[in-house]
Amino acid sequence: MEQKKERTARSQYQTKVSEEFPETLTFGDSQFIKKLSMRYGENPGYPAAFYQEEGAKGPNMASMEVIQEGTKGLSYINVADMDLGQRLAKKLDSIFPGKSIAVIIKHEMPSGVALGESSLEAFQKAWQVDSLSNFGSVDVFNNMVGQELASLLVESARNIEVVYAPSYAPEALNILSGRKVLRVVRMGAPLNEPAIDNGLEFKRVAGGLLIQKRFDSRMVSPDFIDVVSVKKPTPSQLKAALLCWTVACFTRSNAIVIGMEDKVHGIGSGQRSRIDAAEDAIRLSARGYGSEGCIMASDAYMPFPDVVELAAKSGITGIIFPLGSIRDQEVISRADELGLVMMVTRKPGELDCERCFLHR
Repeated sequence: MEQKKERTARSQYQTKVSEEFPETLTFGDSQFIKKLSMRYGENPGYPAAFYQEEGAKGPNMASMEVIQEGTKGLSYINVADMDLGQRLAKKLDSIFPGKSIAVIIKHEMPSGVALGESSLEAFQKAWQVDSLSNFGSVDVFNNMVGQELASLLVESARNIEVVYAPSYAPEALNILSGRKVLRVVRMGAPLNEPAIDNGLEFKRVAGGLLIQKRFDSRMVSPDFIDVVSVKKPTPSQLKAALLCWTVACFTRSNAIVIGMEDKVHGIGSGQRSRIDAAEDAIRLSARGYGSEGCIMASDAYMPFPDVVELAAKSGITGIIFPLGSIRDQEVISRADELGLVMMVTRKPGELDCERCFLHR
């Protein structure tokens, strides 16, 4: 008699859910074509699929090429993580040309970000930002993955789910194929090429649909940073401010990011209170590089001096943030008392600052 396969609690995560979604979807002037059926959606038992926008091209999700599906295939969350990581890596690639970039994503949030002279160096720095949180991540690169890096990516203790890069050395692909659960995906174009789609963001709500134009930070060089404190930033602090602000743009609000010019040290994300996000960023930095000497980025204004006081107490040397609070001057004056550099997200002479809320 044939023995039935025993069902376990874990089997729900391994069972593919059939989907009967249409082959095409239309929103306004854009048509979306089904490209991949997923194992399930955000949760087991719910069908999901990925649709590519017709006419979309360049380094975006429409042009990705799955080289190795792994034993499970790409999941709904994998693709969302890849998208966020690719967009962040592309933005950093334009701000820091010539640098290798590693972006580690967990649950649609950056978990480790670093710049280096090689993809290997960038990855090693990014992994040490928070090796605990990086377990089970999607890892995105702006340059080729080589043999030595591939050997680190397949280590079972890291449990990396997806590697996403513009190219792979043949030796690297041989190594990556040895980890059967790993998904390996190639970008459809180098990150320095334009990524073209309709530029709109969609969010489904019960009974309707929210649409907005995609945010793209204008903060791309020190020329876009205004200094409002008595103390002035060094060139290294300006670079750190650009890196941390850019990562904050891709981090769920309330977002606080601390780091130096070559790597992030701590990320606080998704908290209801800004002080809680700051405490999280500083606390989590202790798993890796610590907060001493860092620059802090806040995705919105400081309503009270509490974050400034916490930053100074934790060894942080400066903050980049947008103005907009009725207590702006109180916050800046407190920073001056504590010897912090205060940078704001506008060109000198401008009135309005950029903020970078994200709620995906």
